Amino acid sequence: MKMYLLSLGVGLLVGVIYGLLNVRSPAPPVIALLGLLGILVGEQAVPLVKRLVSGAPVNISWFNSRCVPHVFGALPTGTDHDVARRGRPSKGEVG
Repeated sequence: MKMYLLSLGVGLLVGVIYGLLNVRSPAPPVIALLGLLGILVGEQAVPLVKRLVSGAPVNISWFNSRCVPHVFGALPTGTDHDVARRGRPSKGEVG
């Protein structure tokens, strides 16, 4: 229940910010995409700050292994779809 209330509160805060910026709802696609990018980058700030506070070094290899995959993710490929299809029998086969 706590997460639902927190989500509602954040949604209300975003609505107030939209109102202050005179942005109509739903937001134009560019503004919505920038907001989503901000969410992804903001999520990566937490582990980065934790690492800095603990005194552990923040180097490019750590950043590339921990932050970049979460922000950019693995793009779907045709091979993923083909592998899933191989597990199912075709129309003519009896499974």
